[in-house]
Amino acid sequence: MSLAHNPIVPSVPFDEDGKHHGYLRLPYSRNDSAWGSVMIPITVIKNGHGPTALLTGGNHGDEYEGPIALQALCHELEVEDVTGRVIIVPFMNHPAFLAGTRVSPLDNGNLNRLFPGRPDGTPTEKIADYFIRTLVPMADIVLDFHSGGKTLEFVPFAAAHVLDDAEHQTRCVAAMMAFNAPYSMTLREIDAVGMFDTSVEGLGKTFISTEIYGGGTASARSARIARKGTVNTLKHAGILKGEPDMAPSMAIDTTPAGCYHFAELTGMMEPLLDLGETVSEGDALMRIWLTTITGEPPLTVRSKRDGILAGRHFPGLVKLGDCLAVVASPVEA
Repeated sequence: MSLAHNPIVPSVPFDEDGKHHGYLRLPYSRNDSAWGSVMIPITVIKNGHGPTALLTGGNHGDEYEGPIALQALCHELEVEDVTGRVIIVPFMNHPAFLAGTRVSPLDNGNLNRLFPGRPDGTPTEKIADYFIRTLVPMADIVLDFHSGGKTLEFVPFAAAHVLDDAEHQTRCVAAMMAFNAPYSMTLREIDAVGMFDTSVEGLGKTFISTEIYGGGTASARSARIARKGTVNTLKHAGILKGEPDMAPSMAIDTTPAGCYHFAELTGMMEPLLDLGETVSEGDALMRIWLTTITGEPPLTVRSKRDGILAGRHFPGLVKLGDCLAVVASPVEA
């Protein structure tokens, strides 16, 4: 990791009691503002001594449940409610969020594939570096919100990763269960290189993430899940008083082989199952119809395993190599 100085400057104090709203200011020279800046909103709420939670949304700019829940928290959470400190960044990749895109319009940077970042790199790499070298080391627990964005849709789940250290994984799983999404997923990423998750876990922090529906919008239900999970996480961490508000949550697992299904044809998708439905190995998940000629039979995509349909491609058109479906295995309590 580079030892170069990161140019991001916070306008809020991290160690003073009180509720402080401000910005992470990233200098960014451009055609319309030679000495301009990227201004990333941040709130810090601190009251005495106690654990610190770092809560983040907008890692990808077309995902809305986290930003909704965290903006509400910035407004509603009061200093006297807190024991310790809460650092809230609703829009990590603020340029991408304002553009409504997964990646930044400034440098085409996918923030969640560029960690640990570089202090002397592109704007997105500088944001990644600041989080890993400045904000994450302050935290005891990190909650990073995701949903499917414009191209994916999931059953609403909180997730904890499979980790080499059993004690570390136990902490993360406990936090995931406390978030109490309708589904709780044990997760192994397709490719974890460059992810915020990987860097945070590498620092030994308790980390949980989510995927809450998707499609590039939010619903009343998805926003409620995110808001409840945020409060539950802070209660679990001991920052808010009381016990998490718990309801039944289905445990699911995507670590076995065959969970992910990818497109081997470009065309139009015809879904045959809805999210959450039970599927057996060999069942038809969807058809892909050609869009260049009529009268040809479709390609039927069949499940490689038993489970439930936990995720799917969202747009009606698919391209060769797109992730079409995720079949997760229910886990016995």
